[in-house]
Parts: sequence; structure tokens; C-alpha cells
Amino acid sequence: MPLLLGLVIFRLWNGEILHSMLHTDTFTLPLPGKIADIFLDIRESMQANALSTMMVAFAGLVAGSLLGYLVAVMASIFPKAGKGGLSVIGAFASVPVVALAPVINNLTKDVSRDANLRSMVAKIIVVSLIAAANMTLNAYRGLTELKPFSEDLMATYAAKKRVVLFKLRIPNSLPYIFTALKVSVPASIMTAIVSEYFAEYITGVGRQIRENIVLAQYSTAWAYITMACILGIGSYAVLMGVRAVALRRYNG
Repeated sequence: MPLLLGLVIFRLWNGEILHSMLHTDTFTLPLPGKIADIFLDIRESMQANALSTMMVAFAGLVAGSLLGYLVAVMASIFPKAGKGGLSVIGAFASVPVVALAPVINNLTKDVSRDANLRSMVAKIIVVSLIAAANMTLNAYRGLTELKPFSEDLMATYAAKKRVVLFKLRIPNSLPYIFTALKVSVPASIMTAIVSEYFAEYITGVGRQIRENIVLAQYSTAWAYITMACILGIGSYAVLMGVRAVALRRYNG
């Protein structure tokens, strides 16, 4: 069904029927062939910008996921103190990236004299906060929603908290980790792209979309939008492959 819908949209677009429906022209919404030509013409520049975006997204995803999981672990071991951390981290999930990115840019303006480094740090922090929020809430469920009586059974063996954590809670949280990553991976790509709109240093897919729209280079902007879609879909596909292998071993 999604493939059929995509083919229908492509036909409407390529036949300029979509332009009539949206009351636009081929300058603002170029034909797919024109976008493909631009995509190939600037592929080297596009690869460099895509790499910059992926570095930010991946670094932020890893840092944020580790931070979020650590907060979830602390909350599961020390419920009274840890739930405060859950609330703080979880609150970032409700903050729009367009509001968060400029604030972080301002806070990191003295990190380094190198504009590229300052910009990179700011973008990674924004992505990390969004990834941490997703991981914390899902991982906490995996660490606390245990099989009936499993925790009681560990208590009858006088198991220490450390043993319960590593033998029971962490293994139980694995499916929930992937549930969090199913949201965090595409969200990290999107957050990195949006953060680049406000970044000091002009690099990345998001910044190129903005710059080309400002210059009315709509074909180039659409080529970068296509690259953004490829990055998001490709990253999600890789995650699904890793998830299938990991859960197969987990269930086995």
C-alpha cells in the first residue's frame, strides 16, 4: 500500500498534476528528473554535508541514549530519588527543537574559538537531550516492568541489587531499548537537521536546505531534502536489521 501510494504521488508529480493541485510551478517544486540531475551534479558536496549531519546525529544518539539509560537505571534502583531525574529528562521530549537549539547555541558560544567546534558541540547537545528523553522513559519501563514474581524470586535467594540489575533488569530492558531507538534514530536525524538551521557554522544537510531556499535554488534544496529522507530511512532500516538479529538471540 505505501509503495502504491508513492507511485501514485510520483506519477502526479512527474505529470505536473500535483503542481496544479497545489497551485505551484516547476520552479518551486521541480520535477523528479531535475532533482535527480542536481543530486548527481553535487554528489561530492552532498556527501560531505551528509557526513557532517550523520556525525552529529550518531554522536548525539549514543551520548543521549547512554545518559538516558543511566538515569533509568538509577531511577529503578533508587525510585524516590531517581524519579526526579525521570521528570527532568522527560521534560526535554516536550521542548521543540526550534526553541532548544538557539538556547544551546548561546550557552556554548564560549566553548572554543573554533566556530566549527562550537557549532558541533551545540548540535550534539541538542540531539543528546532529545535521545536521552526517549531512552529514559522506555528503558525505565523495561527495568521495572518485570515478569510476575521474578523479583520476589531473586529476593528469596537474597540477591543483591547489583545481581538483580545485571541478571534480571538489564536483560528484561533489551526490547524496550529498541523501542526507544525506533523513535530516537529518526528523531536524531531530524533534530540534527533542524539544529543545523540555527548553527553558527554553515555545514550539514539542514543548513544547505536553508541556504538554498534563501537563494531561491529550489532544485538544490529539494536534492538535499531527498538526501535527508535517505539518511532517515537508511538509518531506520539499519536499526531494524540490528534489532532483528539482537532480539532473535535474546529470545533464543
